[in-house]
Amino acid sequence: MKKNMTPSTDTQIEALRVAKATQKEGQTKEQTKLIAQGIQKGIEQYKKQQKAKARERDKLKKKNIQTKNTSSEDVADISALTPSIIYKQHWLPWGIVIISWIGFGAYLTYGSVL
Repeated sequence: MKKNMTPSTDTQIEALRVAKATQKEGQTKEQTKLIAQGIQKGIEQYKKQQKAKARERDKLKKKNIQTKNTSSEDVADISALTPSIIYKQHWLPWGIVIISWIGFGAYLTYGSVL
């Protein structure tokens, strides 16, 4: 990477505008120019930090996506390897429930006749 990169014109213009906005009475053009250069360096440093943070966020996002993909593949592999358990219920409890309901209905129907 180049160490002595020339700053963009937008950054120069913005730095000069901020320097002129904060200019004090009796301040020379040279002093204003030096302040503008300092502001310009600050803007460049801020942009570099933001780019580095954006790169880190992108790397983390890619890493998260890759781990999600690999973990979903692992889960699919594990589910394919483990046999599915099928529970078979016995017919006796259901038979008793049905017979009791039939008996209860018969009692209500024929119980009032007697």
